[in-house]
Amino acid sequence: MSNKKNVQSVITYILLMIGSVIVLFPFVWMLSSSLKLSHDVFVFPMKWIPNPLNPANYREIWERIPLLIFFKNTAKLTLIITSLQVLTSSFAAYAFAKMKFKGRDTIFLAYVATIAVPWQVYMIPQFILMRKLGLANTHMALILMQTFTAFGVFLIRQFYISVPGELSEAAKIDGLNHYGIWYRIMLPLSKPALATLTIFSFVGVWNDYMGPMIYLNSTELKTIQLGLRMFITQYAADYNLIMAAAVVSLLPVVALFLMLQRFFVEGVASSGLKG
Repeated sequence: MSNKKNVQSVITYILLMIGSVIVLFPFVWMLSSSLKLSHDVFVFPMKWIPNPLNPANYREIWERIPLLIFFKNTAKLTLIITSLQVLTSSFAAYAFAKMKFKGRDTIFLAYVATIAVPWQVYMIPQFILMRKLGLANTHMALILMQTFTAFGVFLIRQFYISVPGELSEAAKIDGLNHYGIWYRIMLPLSKPALATLTIFSFVGVWNDYMGPMIYLNSTELKTIQLGLRMFITQYAADYNLIMAAAVVSLLPVVALFLMLQRFFVEGVASSGLKG
């Protein structure tokens, strides 16, 4: 029986390694191509280690287009929207999980049901509303549209439900109101869930293409995803520069995931325990 389990474990690890190689293959190729000369990108047989090495690609991409401006705009929107989503989601999740009021479950189900509605359904009415408010071609339009997230409320509520109600009752006896319980008890205990939502929100906003493309017309307001598209349009033959720009755009997302990876795994696991 033990030998059978060992064989199954070995097979499982082999399959996982093969899957990892398949998933990582495009990223390794992208990194390798970003350090090559343009005519070496598609050479056959493929050279995984660039020869000659051309790190100048990473300097050149900043000179071809205003990439630094795009980075600043993306960082601004990502930090603001992610912070607001974490704040509003944790606040609303506490009300849906720990407060009792008439129609609570019905409101929650109706709100969560909006996750199933594709953005394309209400994209045009939303744009018309923002234009009438005078917010077209502004970052404020993107911020207002993404301040609230039903997925974030659902995720954190699932975690709050797993927190014993005795903690809240004890806090009430000690004189804390709901705001105090949320700030002093729920937030410190929900770090894994908050980290999970932070990663999802950060990646979603950082990689968003459709929203900025629809609302932002001025070059000084555009984000990194629009900048990459501009780069591809202008320098379609320079795949080494395109790959270098893509690698640079991925670095913040990779860095955030590595920093919050432990909380992310714990948050996903714990948020699905109870429903």
